[in-house]
Amino acid sequence: MAETLSVADMLPNKFEPKRKNRFVLAIEGIDSFLVQGVNRPDFTMNSKKIDFINSYRKIGNGKGEWADLSVTLHDPIAPSGTQQVMEWVRTHYESVSGRAGYADFYKRDIQIKVLDPVGTVIELWDIKGAFLKTVGFDTLSYSSDGDLLTLSLSIAFDNCIFQF
Repeated sequence: MAETLSVADMLPNKFEPKRKNRFVLAIEGIDSFLVQGVNRPDFTMNSKKIDFINSYRKIGNGKGEWADLSVTLHDPIAPSGTQQVMEWVRTHYESVSGRAGYADFYKRDIQIKVLDPVGTVIELWDIKGAFLKTVGFDTLSYSSDGDLLTLSLSIAFDNCIFQF
């Protein structure tokens, strides 16, 4: 038999949506106010297909994978965003000497804190073992109309813990 919903069940509940501009990104050695944007972590679980006669079923293969983070930073004159990023790059690889760094020195923990309207942390992404995969230092152009320089970071990491 068909179910009839009450008026209270059909009306929307009051709620406060999360806003994209209420967050703080904390990376050791990089000032939080330089951050222009970051994506929240994406997760992929690979699957295994098991065939049976004319059908199949799927199961998770046991290894999930976190996608890289994309971070965009402002690049002011002072404090220099480029200088802060290059200090982190040098812990990975020193181009003058050709020496590579130990993972213990270049891997950092990152936190993405999503905030409510009064500034309380309502969502915390605790990212472990993060390191720089690529760094983009933007393009200079004489035809630019005063566009601001930014830095683009692609950050790989080992694990992510969501706390709420």
